[in-house]
Amino acid sequence: ACMSDGKKLTPAQTFLAFLRLGLTSFGGPVAHLGYFREEFVERRRLMRDDDYADLVALCQFLPGPASSQVGIGIGLSQAGLRGALAAWAGFTLPSATLLVLFASGLALLGPEAARSEWIHGLKVASVAVVALAVWGMAKNLCPDRSRGSLALLSAAVALTVPGVGGQLASMGLGGLAGWIWLKPSSEGVIVPHPVPVSRRMALASTALFILLLALLPWLGASGGPSMKLADSFYRSGSLVFGGGHVVLPLLQAEVVDPGWIDEDLFLAGYGAAQAVPGPLFTLSAFLGAVSRTGPGGWAGGALCLLAIFLPSFLLVIGLYPFWEGLRRRVGVRGALLGINASVVGLLLAALYTPVWTFGIRSPGDFVLALFAFGALSFWKAPPWLVVLLCGVTGGILPLLTG
Repeated sequence: ACMSDGKKLTPAQTFLAFLRLGLTSFGGPVAHLGYFREEFVERRRLMRDDDYADLVALCQFLPGPASSQVGIGIGLSQAGLRGALAAWAGFTLPSATLLVLFASGLALLGPEAARSEWIHGLKVASVAVVALAVWGMAKNLCPDRSRGSLALLSAAVALTVPGVGGQLASMGLGGLAGWIWLKPSSEGVIVPHPVPVSRRMALASTALFILLLALLPWLGASGGPSMKLADSFYRSGSLVFGGGHVVLPLLQAEVVDPGWIDEDLFLAGYGAAQAVPGPLFTLSAFLGAVSRTGPGGWAGGALCLLAIFLPSFLLVIGLYPFWEGLRRRVGVRGALLGINASVVGLLLAALYTPVWTFGIRSPGDFVLALFAFGALSFWKAPPWLVVLLCGVTGGILPLLTG
């Protein structure tokens, strides 16, 4: 990524720039990309707009949390590997810390706290947040008949074949259908620009990514509970396309289905993750802290946080130098269109279960969810405020009606 005047940030400057963003960036992945562009392209003029767009395109193509990967890529372009680590730490640690503190608070209050009315208010808020994500993503990623049909087919597969298997099958079908049938629009000339990673380092990084994906299930089966957790979260970080809310169904299959975390606690954490700034993938820190398997507490939170973000590091470093060549291939871009449509279907399935089935228990809940959806979509209220109000309303309503 070229700078207008040749200056670059040091790792410490990179950390501080991203720490400020990690403390203030509410609103999910698309909003984060806006904040990053404002900070590094407009205000600091450290990148050209086309370099930034190219990095965003790469991170949309990769599985994992797109906005965090763009942050890692910006750090990499500024200060190499240490810059990548500094950018990730600054952007991620504020929300991860808040979510582990929330988990500690729930642990102190005992298991009944997760079933309390204000926590139920957070679950109702998550219905509105996921519904808005489905709506927004469907408009962008399923604008025509073929992709809309692909999304509905993916939702059907994910609901009828439960667990990770159904989700992987639907994404695989989406990619294959896109490769064969979908024809992407032709792009303009791709301008080459310098890449901060050697090809040898990129190949080593990609090899490590594949090796861990293959070895961790075996180590998880033969090792202790911590290794099982690391395997589940590494796999979730490796297989989620679209980032953000899309991790919800995959994590649910990985941690709720085997009984490591109750559905109530899972959705309470998901609601709380909406109320903090930074990437939604820091939900992993909450889940690691409350999990019945593994070390729990701060150690469990750190383990799951590192495991879910490690694939992002390896993939950004591994594919950065090869992206320009890949992106020119029509088949690859077609497959990406198909996978993106499948992702909308997966999110639609998650909206039904677990989000709707656990969040909406009465007409009153549905009314609260409608108001939350309206506040988010038509009034453009910040998600943290809507989540907070839903929690408070969930706590007050039984007192008023009871």
